[in-house]
This record gives sequence, C-alpha cells and structure tokens, in this order.
Amino acid sequence: MADTNMPLLKVEHLHKEFPTGSGFMGGKFSKKVVSAVNDLSFEIRAGETFGLVGESGCGKSTTGRAIMHLDPPTSGKVYFEGRDISKMNKKELKAMRREMQFIFQDPYASLNPRMTIGEIISEPMVIHGVGTPEERIERVRELLDVVGLNPEHINRYPHEFSGGQRQRVGIARSFILRPKLIICDEPVSALDVSIQAQVLNLLKDLQKQYGTAYLFIAHDLSVVQHISDRVAVMYLGKMVELSDWKRLYAEPNHPYTQALLSAVPIPDPDVQQNRKRIILAGDPPSPIDPPSGCRFHTRCPIAQAKCSEETPEFREIGDGHFCACHYAAPFPIKESHIDL
Repeated sequence: MADTNMPLLKVEHLHKEFPTGSGFMGGKFSKKVVSAVNDLSFEIRAGETFGLVGESGCGKSTTGRAIMHLDPPTSGKVYFEGRDISKMNKKELKAMRREMQFIFQDPYASLNPRMTIGEIISEPMVIHGVGTPEERIERVRELLDVVGLNPEHINRYPHEFSGGQRQRVGIARSFILRPKLIICDEPVSALDVSIQAQVLNLLKDLQKQYGTAYLFIAHDLSVVQHISDRVAVMYLGKMVELSDWKRLYAEPNHPYTQALLSAVPIPDPDVQQNRKRIILAGDPPSPIDPPSGCRFHTRCPIAQAKCSEETPEFREIGDGHFCACHYAAPFPIKESHIDL
C-alpha cells in the first residue's frame, strides 16, 4: 500500500553552483563559482501549489531546473514519489519526466517556430511513445478546447498567435501527459496584466480537473497569492521564510518578506496612499561573493552586529511557519526603521 503521508516531491539541502572562471581570491589562485542555490529544503504534496518567490537572480528558476535535472544539482537530494532522482538511469529519468513537466517563462522562445501547435503539443506523447497518431491528434484537439483555444487551429504556427495564446499552447503541452507535478517558471510574467488573470484562472481550473501539483515560481507576490497553498521566499540563493500563504501575507516575520509585501499594490486608493513603502538600501550583493552571516544584512533596516557574523538558522517559529532571521517577529521592520 502506498504511503499517503509521503510528499510527492521532497528537496533536501539542494545546492547548485556554476563555474565563472578562475582568479585570485584571498591571495590564492582558485576557481570562482556562483552559488545560485544554497541549502534549499522543502516538500510538495500531491495536488498542492507551492509558491517560490524572490527578486530576479535569487535562484528561483535554477531551483526548478535543478529539480528536473535539466541542470543537475551540485549537491543535495531530490526525491520524487520517494525515489532519489540523482540515482536514476537515463531510462528511469525519462519515465520520471513523464510525471513532471515544465511551463517556461517566455511563450515566444519556448515554442519551435517551425512546428505547428499540434506538433508542439503532441511532442511529449511522441517522445514517450504514448498513443497512436490518431489518438494523439484527438488528445491535442481535446486539450486545445480545455485551454481555451480553437481545436481547428491545430495546424497553425506559433507566429499566428498572441503571447497569451502561445502560453496556453505551452500549458497544453505540459498537461498532454497528465503529469503529477508541473514546474511553472514565471508563466505569466511576460504577459499583460489582463491576460495574467486569465492564465492563472486556467491553471487553477486545470489543477482541479487533473489534480496536478504545481511548483509556482514568480517574483510577484500578488500573483503567487492567488494560486498558492504555501509560499517560500528566497533571497540570494537561500530560503528566508516559508508558511501557508494566509499567514505569510497577514504576518511576515522576516524583514525581506515584509519589504516585498509593502511593494504589493492594494486596490484601495485611500489605503494605498497612507501605506509606508519599505525601500531597501542598495542592490542585492553578488552571488559570487555573498555577505558573511545573514545574506540580507547589508540591506536590512534592523540588522545588528550578530547578523554579519552568524548565519541564522532556518527554524520553525510557528505551526508550519519557518524563518531564517535572528530577530524574527511579526512585522519586524517598525515605522521608526523606515526612512520616510
């Protein structure tokens, strides 16, 4: 009997480094690396949407690619349905990818311009040897209708469609094999705001229909709020806070999370006008040479001497609520800390 408590995906101490050449560091000649993802651990359960948010360059997309082994992790473990992906051979990895698909960020670059949308959507079925040619066509037509496109357009090419329509093609392709997990790598960031809502609603409807779990990667907290069950916040390759979305939005305990939330627009002009926006000083440090201790301390309004010396533990501060901050507390940045 299958273990019903076993997570669909389990990530343990994931690290991903990229070489950037070599040079002198600390008086020694050594190879330079970018630590894009540093010690990431989390779980995703069947049918759940797990949001992963943070600034551009914090390692969100790298995390998704490392999980899929498109860019294999430097160290750490990734378990899918209890099986260690790193120990899979090519045949087992191919079978695993049938259950784990990807929606890419750019609806223009992710579709082959020389293939019809019918060929693009059915390609995963061809690769995995699923169905006859007739069954594939029927499945593509069915899915085109589900994602809100005209099944009669099966022989058209990507350039004949708008950005939102192309992303629907990408979504149809990811669902063609009815996978258990889909990694959504900023699937709406390249779309107009009016189209974003349509695509998010489509993803929620498809999740209800097929029971698919999502790892939803985004930099916009307002987008993640509408689709996620739990949300993790990343900063410079590390996870700084993790909770269910209601608690995270209602009571952020990490100063970086609070700063991000202060930038989310509120559709009430009176409330929006009186809000205190938290502007972080400077730019994110280079991942080639990250700060000592807490990586956020160089921009944190409440940083103390301890923050530059000791790396904060990613610890549970409430039921299912984790935070990596020495001074974790509800809304840690007070109005007196904000440079008005």
